[in-house]
Amino acid sequence: MDDVIATMVGRRVRRRRRLLGLTQQELGRACGVTFQQIQKYESASCRISATLLWKLSRALDVEVGYFFAGLEQDLAQEARPRSERADEERGRVLRLAV
Repeated sequence: MDDVIATMVGRRVRRRRRLLGLTQQELGRACGVTFQQIQKYESASCRISATLLWKLSRALDVEVGYFFAGLEQDLAQEARPRSERADEERGRVLRLAV
């Protein structure tokens, strides 16, 4: 479960960074870490400390809660079997095509 949370938080860091048009190097500089560390946080190969999470929230102009908002729904979605999620996604695509 911890790895799933780290993965989801890392995805949110990446999504927000890209939305703002920041490079990993720029975000790292703003937080006092290297771009390699940002890569590791975004891919969840390293966990983010509370201090760094606070720095990331400031650099990405979001509240700390942004990284956790809706996390329970995401965890529930991840817990569903992959085939069930794929079937749902195919249904969504078919509805859009109609």
